[in-house]
Amino acid sequence: MTFSIAGRCLRTGMLGAVVTTSSMGVGSRCPWARAGVGAALTQHRTDPRLGPVMLDRLKDGAAPETIMKELEQSDPDLKWRQLALLAADGRAAYFHGSKILSTKKGIVGKNCVAIGNIIRSTGVVDAMVATFEGCEDQPLPERLMRAIEAGQAAGGEWKQVKSAGLVVVHKESFPFVDLRVELSPRPLEELRYLWEIYQPSAELYVTRGVDPDSAPGAG
Repeated sequence: MTFSIAGRCLRTGMLGAVVTTSSMGVGSRCPWARAGVGAALTQHRTDPRLGPVMLDRLKDGAAPETIMKELEQSDPDLKWRQLALLAADGRAAYFHGSKILSTKKGIVGKNCVAIGNIIRSTGVVDAMVATFEGCEDQPLPERLMRAIEAGQAAGGEWKQVKSAGLVVVHKESFPFVDLRVELSPRPLEELRYLWEIYQPSAELYVTRGVDPDSAPGAG
């Protein structure tokens, strides 16, 4: 009952992910990203521990496909999970556990990977990837937002989505963007609203953190 996409920007090196689902608080459980390393998605009877585990293995130099195989062999509960992983160099992989009996799909696209389960049709995942690939001129957070919106427009879930999250990393250890809608009847509309308000100040917030003497503003 979740659909999501992870992506990277070839121009800037940004990495990120966006997700929506019909339960609350998805942004704290499913999408993960680490600057210079990759972005990960873990959903369907979600185990939030798997996001950091996958990113740690990426940092160690393992390939996404290898990481999926390692987890499948070592974690007996992985049969309940749906995972996706995108490395900073563009390599990607996804995994569907055997206990996921609903409509599901995964696609590795150009600089992205998308997954979905308990969705109205596999076209939801197709739409996310096609939209992401079709707006390369846009900043990564905008591309991810357009992709998840396209997935919703293509049918989304069978249930009403109730939460959403967007996370993007760039050069620092902290996120460039980390926005969440914890519970709402229109989470993607609210996430779009938050992103459009946040976007003009995103670079400023980074400057305030790493070089406060040069940051404009009060004080």
